[in-house]
Amino acid sequence: MAFALALLVALAIDRWWGEPRARVHPVVWIGNYLGWVATWVQHGAQPQAAKQDLPAFWRGAVGWCVGAAWVAALAWVLQIALLALPWWAAGIGLGVLLKPLLAWAMLRDEVRAVESALGKSLQAGRERLRWLVSRDVAQLSATEVRESAIETLAENLNDSVVAPIFWFVLLGLPGVALYRFANTADAMWGYPGLYKGRNWAWAGKWAARADDVLSWLPARITAVLLLLAAGWNGLSRAGTLAQEAHKTPSPNSGWPMAAMALNLGVALRKPSVYVLNPQGKPASAAHTALALRFASKALLALVVCAQTAMILVAFLSRGISP
Repeated sequence: MAFALALLVALAIDRWWGEPRARVHPVVWIGNYLGWVATWVQHGAQPQAAKQDLPAFWRGAVGWCVGAAWVAALAWVLQIALLALPWWAAGIGLGVLLKPLLAWAMLRDEVRAVESALGKSLQAGRERLRWLVSRDVAQLSATEVRESAIETLAENLNDSVVAPIFWFVLLGLPGVALYRFANTADAMWGYPGLYKGRNWAWAGKWAARADDVLSWLPARITAVLLLLAAGWNGLSRAGTLAQEAHKTPSPNSGWPMAAMALNLGVALRKPSVYVLNPQGKPASAAHTALALRFASKALLALVVCAQTAMILVAFLSRGISP
């Protein structure tokens, strides 16, 4: 019951107060650790692409494992301490700690901000999109800016919302803390080659694969939730979901992005890399608004399922038939 309450508390804080300040944000702390360790991980790494660089790979693996162990252990200690309190107090405390590890309101607001900026000018839209993506936005058209924002919404619906809730339900606060560490490490280290003058092809391989493993099932759950959010129209397109998802180089991010493209009936593309639902229409402002509604409905369905599962477990663990 404490975990069920914690999820509601976390989502309420997310809605009404948003993100905590950077100096007390655990994901910022994780990023600071990864940035600090990156210097050691990159020490002696080959500056150009190489067939194999095992020393860099093992330094990346060790740096990842040490950080992940500390994050998970700290979350476990805090959870144990809170669960010694009455269930309602434990639920509030766990919710406060869970909130920084998921971020729906910020994701929604940033996607809205891109669309709002596009309403002013193409350049303003590009500049606002730069906050969300690492790709070069300088030459993107208005349609491509919208496509990128919708892709980001779908991908991060998994990374920032669905997967954290999934791991919280499954393993509690240590599970979601470990996932957020892995996801942040992948964002900072998981590049297939050179990034900002550093070669991550081998140094970041462990981080990239760890995130792939931990995101595998949540990404597919996110895709299913998005199709369900579109009702019969979404479910009728489920047969082509896997085909579209496999067009992306990532084993996971293609699933929610493909589901969103099929729901909206638009094409989503990364220039020179992939095109999802190529027969779809160009993305418009109306499609961005509809994408946000689908994402909101998917989140609502997930919360209902998660709450039902946790309450059912609470009853069964007490030997009481619901």
